Amino acid sequence: MQYAPIIKEIGRGAKGARPMTEAQAESLFGDILDQRVPDLELGAILLSMRIKGEDADELAGFKRAMDARTAQVAVPAGPRCVVLPTYNGGRKQANLMPLVALLLARDGVPVLIQGRHDFESRVSPFELLGALGITPAADTDDAARQLADRRLACLPVATLCPGLDALLALRRRVGLRNSGHTLAKLLDPCRGHSVRVIAVTHPEYLERMAEQLDREHACALLMRATEGEAYAHPRRRPRLLGYVDGAARVLFEQEDGDPTREPGEGCAVADNAAQIRAMLDGAQAVPQPILDQVSALAQLARA
Repeated sequence: MQYAPIIKEIGRGAKGARPMTEAQAESLFGDILDQRVPDLELGAILLSMRIKGEDADELAGFKRAMDARTAQVAVPAGPRCVVLPTYNGGRKQANLMPLVALLLARDGVPVLIQGRHDFESRVSPFELLGALGITPAADTDDAARQLADRRLACLPVATLCPGLDALLALRRRVGLRNSGHTLAKLLDPCRGHSVRVIAVTHPEYLERMAEQLDREHACALLMRATEGEAYAHPRRRPRLLGYVDGAARVLFEQEDGDPTREPGEGCAVADNAAQIRAMLDGAQAVPQPILDQVSALAQLARA
């Protein structure tokens, strides 16, 4: 593939750039994931897309390329598997993403956690998962066995899509996020048998992801993230928008913040893990927004 003509079109700035066709985007992102693009051209492409943003056809093309290169995990018979991405980690408050996973698994809904962590300023979600006895599976077969045995497994994105992992790793080198961070939220390692949690930080991405989920005829839950993680804020529940075969339905409306609710303070691994254990044991109340999210995901998984 010739990259200069693509860069010429997408690199004209936020107002002058022209989008790629879906086929061009699929071919380009395939080369990026296969690590065929030379460093100079790759840097130009990533920065151009960072300034321009992905349009609907480009996002769909990128997703098709990623799907073709994503390893699949077998899901046991029964409910769909909830796919929880984790790429940020705790910053100021406790990360309750593992609580969502453990509550769903307790209810018989399989959960696959996928992600990576390279933020120096945040607490690693994988350290937190390890403190709760959840360690990455050796490979996709091991993950499938864990889903069958205990309804819960974890895999790093490097196992599921090595090219995407390499693309995400460029954030530390370049200093900016790239399109890979958007695509990581859409990763589907259980296609046809999954409910993906699509948790985004910026409002404009709610619309962008909604269009993509409709286009895919997806089964998913779209919501605002908490500190970049895929759990409902314990003080103010975001709108929980469920997708079944691409049809969207509001499962829980957004609510105003409640200052009387515990925000889940303390993101140090030991404190965070202790708080989650206390909630699982009934010694501490599970925040209602978390219960609502778990209820929504269980409903989608059994739809």
